[in-house]
Amino acid sequence: MLSGWLDWQRQTVRLKCADLSDADARRRLLPDTSPQMSIAWLVYHLTSVELGWFVRSFLGEPTPTTPSLSEPLSVLLDAYDAQCETSRQIVADHDLDELERWAPEGLPLVSLRWILGHLIEETARHLGHLDILRELTDGARGY
Repeated sequence: MLSGWLDWQRQTVRLKCADLSDADARRRLLPDTSPQMSIAWLVYHLTSVELGWFVRSFLGEPTPTTPSLSEPLSVLLDAYDAQCETSRQIVADHDLDELERWAPEGLPLVSLRWILGHLIEETARHLGHLDILRELTDGARGY
């Protein structure tokens, strides 16, 4: 059930980016927020979050290089999809009660179940940002 909920969130990220130009994906539409707050940056960030939690923290492996933020939105989305597939495989291959192999110094190790819950929350939060940015870009609403 957790994996299914996260997959729904992931698919919605893709839908929020449908038919956007690279220029629109990079527009910064929210004054007084991070200068990085754009649709392209959110996709880039979500890729990094998946990579950081599932590969770096859970598997304890070095994180591979992700595409540059300057890449076209289609490349960023493909990288996100590929990392989500890697994350899905990691979840399928491990018990949800298994602990991560790495955590920052001073923090407790957390379970794969905790990581899934956190990724659902993190992805949903950023989908809210994507909702706002997409509506401000071209008025598109909904899933």
